[in-house]
Parts: sequence; structure tokens; C-alpha cells
Amino acid sequence: MDTQLHLRSYRDESLAHRHDFPQLVLPLAGRLELDIGGRQGCADSITAAFVEPGAAHATSAGGANRALVLDLAPSIMSDLQLESLARTPFVTLTAAAGKLVEFMALSLDQSPSGASLQHWVPLLLDTLARHPPQARSRLHRMLAQVEAQLAHPWTVADMAALAAISPSRLHEWFQQELATSPRAWLAEVRMAQACRLLRTSALPLAFIAQRCGYGDQSALTHAMRKLRGTTPSAYRKRYLA
Repeated sequence: MDTQLHLRSYRDESLAHRHDFPQLVLPLAGRLELDIGGRQGCADSITAAFVEPGAAHATSAGGANRALVLDLAPSIMSDLQLESLARTPFVTLTAAAGKLVEFMALSLDQSPSGASLQHWVPLLLDTLARHPPQARSRLHRMLAQVEAQLAHPWTVADMAALAAISPSRLHEWFQQELATSPRAWLAEVRMAQACRLLRTSALPLAFIAQRCGYGDQSALTHAMRKLRGTTPSAYRKRYLA
């Protein structure tokens, strides 16, 4: 499963259950009482709660509340992170972690799918576990920053500098984490964004090309023929029909 992000409000009555995936409960407003495997505590705007896989847990609220809840993909957590958070399920947020949670909640409000937030989850886990950003966190933080600025003429050297590593090491990270190369990843992300804009907007093709990092409309057309076997105009017509 992929990590799922939700904005939830809990009722006053206790909700007890268990699940086979790890979960983070990050209150944005209000206060939650939790019992996690027999350990009782409170979660609020400065305290997160971590539920390890299979742990019986109960949640109740004493009034109005809102929380960012992450149903985590098991593969996204290292053994070290899992052990650290399972040992101390109620974690005081650092100022940096609090700002990251606020950013993720605001982004989820604006885009309920949460797809753009997946890259920030490894960094959040490292921050909560009090670990320096690991390779996965640094890579995904860089991916998020590149995706947010697709119009920039990114090079592999630029992306490596953003992750504070060498280009050769960046290639290794991409192969290990994503089974692709930096250039191939960037080409696919740009094309996916262009396709979304073609499907969901009436923006001129030249503007879409510029916004997604293509030099001009002909560059977009060339890339789309290569990656999708069609042209921007034909692709758009298919969804407008």
C-alpha cells in the first residue's frame, strides 16, 4: 500500500481497533486521548502519537478537534525509525516538525489526493525519530522541490546540489529508491504534469510547455510523441470528446 494522508475529526466516544500498518496521528487543533497497547497519553498540536502495526489502540476526544492522520506504507519506515517510535509512541514535535505538519495539512486541504505530499513523509519520520535526514529523506525532499518548480531548467548537477551529494551518488540513490535515472524521472514527471493540464484546463499549449519545463511547444510535442505516442492536441481532444 502507499501512504494515505487524511484530515480527520474524532468523536467524544472511544474508538478502539487495530490495523496491520503503522499510523501517525498529528492533531492540528484540540486534544486526543489515546491508549496504545496499554500505554496512555495525550496528543495535541505539539505532541504526535505513533501506533505500531498490530497494536490495539483506542482514541477519544474531549471536544472539537482536527488531526492529520498518516496510514503509513510499511516499506517507508526503516527498522530504526519503527523501533524508535514504537518505544516512545507519544512524541513532542520540534519546531521544524510542527511547521512541516502545518505545511502538509494546508497542502492536503488544497489537494485532497495528497499525492504531492508523499515526498515529505520520509523527512517527517526522520524528524519525529530525532534522526538526521537519511538518504531517503534527502532524496524525497529534493524530488518535492523539483516537482514544485518544473519550469526550472533542471540538470542532474542541479538536483545533486539540491540534495547535497555528487551526481554519481544521486544516480545510485535513484536506482535504489526509484529504479530509474534522474533524467528519466524528470522527463516522466514533466510529462505527467503536462498531461494533467491538458486534461483539466484550457491553457494554451505554449503556456503548458513553459510551465512544465519544455523550451517551447515543439519540445513538448516531441517529448509527448516519444513518451505517450501522441501529440498534445490529439491528447487533449481525446478528453474533450
